[in-house]
Amino acid sequence: MNHQSRRPHTEPVDPRLDAVLRHATAIGAVLLLLLPAARGTHAALGWLPLWLLAMPLIAWWALHRFALPRWPEARSASARRTVGSAMGRPLASRNRYGRPPRRIAPLSPAPSGSRASG
Repeated sequence: MNHQSRRPHTEPVDPRLDAVLRHATAIGAVLLLLLPAARGTHAALGWLPLWLLAMPLIAWWALHRFALPRWPEARSASARRTVGSAMGRPLASRNRYGRPPRRIAPLSPAPSGSRASG
């Protein structure tokens, strides 16, 4: 596979086509929200949400050369460990609210006389 083909192109997209596709997407979304009949199917067209929303969105995405959002780079393992250790405890021993994990008592076996005979 050619890795150079995955580089983003620096050519700008046509602003007129970008505006048309944004408007088509917005109009399709409004139609789907306001008209219940637009959520159904048509004998000649098929499933209408595909044509009213999905196809304009995919065309808009293709216009931008299938660009994905840029995610922040992952932190190193040492940086992740130091985030949760504000009170001297390792990250794994605290939940997302900064409290220690809840201790759950083990289940005791059921008494032998509690089973109902069928």
